[in-house]
Amino acid sequence: MSQHTDLARSLQNRHIQLIAFGGTIGVGLFLGSAKAISRAGPGLLLAYAVGGVAIFFIMRALGELLTYRPVAGSFATYADEFCGPFPGFVTGWSYWFAWVATVMAEITAIGVYVRFWLPEVPQWLPPLIALAVLYGTNLLAVRVFGELEFWFALIKVVTIVGLILAGLGVIFFHVGTLGATAGFANLWSHGGFLPGGLLPVLLTLQIVMFAYEGVELIGVTAGESANPAVVLPKATNGIIVRILIFYLGALTIIMSLVPWTALDPKMSPFVFVFGQLGLPGAATIINLVVITAAASSCNSGLFSTGRMLWTLGQRGQAPRVFATLNRGKVPAAGIHASAVVMLIGVLLNYLVPERVFTMVTSIALIGTLWTWGIILVAHARYRRAVAAGRAAAAPFRMPGAPLANYLVLAFLVLVTVMLWRDPDSRVALYVAPLWFALLALGYYGTRARRAA
Repeated sequence: MSQHTDLARSLQNRHIQLIAFGGTIGVGLFLGSAKAISRAGPGLLLAYAVGGVAIFFIMRALGELLTYRPVAGSFATYADEFCGPFPGFVTGWSYWFAWVATVMAEITAIGVYVRFWLPEVPQWLPPLIALAVLYGTNLLAVRVFGELEFWFALIKVVTIVGLILAGLGVIFFHVGTLGATAGFANLWSHGGFLPGGLLPVLLTLQIVMFAYEGVELIGVTAGESANPAVVLPKATNGIIVRILIFYLGALTIIMSLVPWTALDPKMSPFVFVFGQLGLPGAATIINLVVITAAASSCNSGLFSTGRMLWTLGQRGQAPRVFATLNRGKVPAAGIHASAVVMLIGVLLNYLVPERVFTMVTSIALIGTLWTWGIILVAHARYRRAVAAGRAAAAPFRMPGAPLANYLVLAFLVLVTVMLWRDPDSRVALYVAPLWFALLALGYYGTRARRAA
């Protein structure tokens, strides 16, 4: 292992673009949307739209910081530079924690959907196999990760575009078994657009914002992008298109094809609708796509956790072994450690298979909300540093700052408050104080060790 070799800049434009696409499409959309639709009905579209606006500003803030200084540590490095070493320490470890919990959710989805074909298989076994395979591929060169994620993401993109096009054909030409009842009127004909009022929409914000988790992954790729100044702004700008097409577009089509009251909250609406379209083997194919989406997010989780531990190790905020790279210029030690902790997800699938998905997505969201919040705070302070002449101005600027920063921060606080209203997501608010207290102890411990 080498302690001084930098990460390889091997990710090309097509890798970054598809990683950015794939980062926004995971089990939060394919699986989590089922429960969200059962709660809010068509009003879920409002939650996704408002959440999407917040994500747009978060990503533009991150994009400006990335063009200022493209580094693998990304938001943890910016937090350290503009907010102080303790926020930088908390951000790095919280993002690691968020992705570890996210991978637990993704491998849970793999376990659930493998049982679509093999119901006798225990739910914990497919997650174990998936984690082992993706762990092995992540230990190879970063280009292997990029290629794997490219094809994972392409499968998801083609599937959703196919759903939208097929759905539009059914709606406008009234073909197939759904043709007689399909139509946009289904969005308001079954109890109205907001059948339960505004509160159920607010209660879905946890699921909605978890679905958006991963959009910030392009920030972690900055240190391994071959041409970050050109590629990263282009990928960041594409976020609003991805939100409109892949979230609002797909969910609008699903709830127009089938009344929201007919969807099963325990079954992916994508699997259900493709099955109802009458295409041979459609449900089986989309089930495979959902498993692919989960594997993609798991792949991204192993990638990002390894890089974040490498950054923390470089700064002396994690054991120095994490600052090393293997022969393929991959932070193998960080990937080893992350994979071991991710095995907790396999254990939870054995102990509490019915509740594990909501529990771990809620816990993951705490770390992600912190990360998004610190991006906005660091960006606001970066702008003040530019105005004072202490930092160079970036060519790619976030619109609406600093007012947009504060409004989106307020929205993130609202999402955190709404976690308390759901007993399953409430566990995140029990875990959060313990996690941040542990980080405080860890920070002062590492500072004392460096001073000795």
